[in-house]
Amino acid sequence: MSEKLRCKWCVGDALYEKYHDTEWGTPVHDDQTLFEFLLLETFQAGLSWITILRKRESFRNAFDNFDYKKIAQYDQEKIDALLQDAGIIRNRLKVLSAISNAQAFMKVQEEFGSFSKYYWNFTNGKQIDNKFTSMAQVPATTPLSDEISKDLKKRGFKFVGSTIIYANMQATGMVNDHIMECWTRK
Repeated sequence: MSEKLRCKWCVGDALYEKYHDTEWGTPVHDDQTLFEFLLLETFQAGLSWITILRKRESFRNAFDNFDYKKIAQYDQEKIDALLQDAGIIRNRLKVLSAISNAQAFMKVQEEFGSFSKYYWNFTNGKQIDNKFTSMAQVPATTPLSDEISKDLKKRGFKFVGSTIIYANMQATGMVNDHIMECWTRK
């Protein structure tokens, strides 16, 4: 049996390969999952994604299974506990942003009916299917990620620069950046 051809960024690490094969680039329309990816991406700022993936279950436990309604209500005691949790990234600004982002997330839900409707409206509800032949062609940002980033910031979100948003667009399947030879395209 021949080895599956994958996007090169994940090859050689079983956790990365599983994430690539089962999640990355798959369209997500569920608000809970969209918030999970948003929270994880904001903590990833300045770090590698594999670092976050390896800590994902610790984040899940620390942040009440990514329940944005609970996170929006976190008090100083919970913030202090998070800053002592060695299982996550203990960055005060990122922890505080998780709380303010949860609050902003719910405001978007109130305005649009769901975060998914808001987010996917930027692509008219359709996945952008890039047809790159190498990872060198995959951008770090696009005019669309710039636009979404700017709009999220206007709505009070933190740690949502264009690079983070483009990575989030990839993770949640808003864009399909699997290279053409990748087995997931079959």
